[in-house]
Amino acid sequence: MSEAGLRLPPRESMDFDVVIVGAGPAGLAAAIRLKQLNPELSVVAVEKGAELGAHILSGAVIDPCALDKLLPGWREDQDRPLTTGVTADRFYVLGPKSALRLPNFIMPRLMNNHGNLIGSLGNVVRFLGAKAAVLGVDIFPGFAGAEVLYGGAGEVLGVAMGDMGIARDGARKSGFTRGIELHGKYTLIAEGARGSLAKELIAKFGLDNNREPQKFGIGLKELWRIDPALHRPGLVQHTFGWPLDDRTGGGSFIYHFEDGLAAVGFVVHLNYRNPTLSPFDEFQRFKTHPMIAPLFAGGQRISFGARAITEGGWQSVPKLVFPGGALIGCAAGFMNVPRIKGSHNAMLSGMLAAEHLVAALEAGRTHDEVISYEEAWRGSALGRDLYKVRNAKPLWSKFGTKAGIALGGLDMWVNEIFGASPLGTLQHGKPDYASLKPLAEVTPIEYPKPDGRLTFDRLSSVYVSNTNHEEDQPCHLRLKDPSIPVAKNLPAYGEPARLYCPAAVYEVVYANEAEEHDPRFVINAQNCVHCKTCDIKDPAQNIEWVPPEGGGGPNYPNM
Repeated sequence: MSEAGLRLPPRESMDFDVVIVGAGPAGLAAAIRLKQLNPELSVVAVEKGAELGAHILSGAVIDPCALDKLLPGWREDQDRPLTTGVTADRFYVLGPKSALRLPNFIMPRLMNNHGNLIGSLGNVVRFLGAKAAVLGVDIFPGFAGAEVLYGGAGEVLGVAMGDMGIARDGARKSGFTRGIELHGKYTLIAEGARGSLAKELIAKFGLDNNREPQKFGIGLKELWRIDPALHRPGLVQHTFGWPLDDRTGGGSFIYHFEDGLAAVGFVVHLNYRNPTLSPFDEFQRFKTHPMIAPLFAGGQRISFGARAITEGGWQSVPKLVFPGGALIGCAAGFMNVPRIKGSHNAMLSGMLAAEHLVAALEAGRTHDEVISYEEAWRGSALGRDLYKVRNAKPLWSKFGTKAGIALGGLDMWVNEIFGASPLGTLQHGKPDYASLKPLAEVTPIEYPKPDGRLTFDRLSSVYVSNTNHEEDQPCHLRLKDPSIPVAKNLPAYGEPARLYCPAAVYEVVYANEAEEHDPRFVINAQNCVHCKTCDIKDPAQNIEWVPPEGGGGPNYPNM
């Protein structure tokens, strides 16, 4: 075939005032606020999930402050997505067989969940999407933002959607379609934690210069329908301690909301040290605790999902603006770790960015740095939210769970009362991928086999996440050096990708299993639930997550 025959056809393009990548809480809040302030603006939001909410995963106990500000009458809407208020708030420290409840009065005031609402963040996103559509926002689900478009001076001009219909070997299939270019005067990146475009932009423009490394956790969640006799609508319960050791950060949540549903989840901080630790199996083991297991007796697991969350907070938020756009939501790292909440800050950041973009557009500006957004966030409500808790994560990491949480709680009280801390702002230290110890320095963790009723394996969990990818497409999990998993990670760490991935994407297989002869690294990309833990935790930083063909991945109904 001639060179001309191989040449890709040109992309079609569409022009907008603002392009938003990611139709989650931050992206949709930004879109709504843009149209509220100037209905004449043309705004588009693209979403890689097959439908709005398909890739949204959160606990979720939601602080409604952002919803109240964005849509003041939403509580009277007959289609409102949140109807269950918090009625009881409980905190426990778990041992292998014991549970110690902490008195609520010793908890910092910001940890109080009364006034918050329990529900599905996916349903909140669908609600916001409907409101945005009524205002005239163009929303394109099933299209992944795959490429940043740059101008001659390096400014961001918009994004290109991924091509559709490419085979695994790179050949074009019969249904091949080029991705559309979306050009915007400004582009907002709202991909969530560890988004591929945000990662590129942070590196290109040095947005994390003079910032602490971003820190992450992996959040795993199951949705259960439980025995009505055990269901307590409005009950919020958190634990820390067992099954994790004192040097491994994390904890659990159980939230009871409408229709006999309970959300149970587990978070493991990704700065853990033991390469044989499996966050998925720690979650399954947690459910066997004597205080926890009875809740699920006779219940039915409906869905499963997993997602990386940002944990660096105040000192890890990168510079938010670059020529032609800005970062919003968890792409910028606005998660509040002690509160286990980020959706309200995601929405607040989208709204704040929208307000500064409108001012820039009305002044006739395009493709420049809207520096006023960067200058405003730390003094805003979301900045005040993160400032009070900025030392909780560093103290936990340095002193372990028991001492770290106690010191973090004390520091939050001091910040609450005095508006400052004698500790100043602590540093996080090294990034999460650098925390693993070699196999020779740890005691391997052994996990019991799942029973299929209370505890489950990875593949059955992927099944109930409704994950689906077109199998004949290029692998969206790229190895920078294909030799590293077997040559370096396997002898040093036992190839931890097999364990930190919650979806059985990564395997090491042997030509002779009995003798562990001739190992080979296998990537089952069709299992991927888009948690992006591999992109974060791989000790060689050798795995790069990029968007698969649009619409692929999990399809969470109400997670």
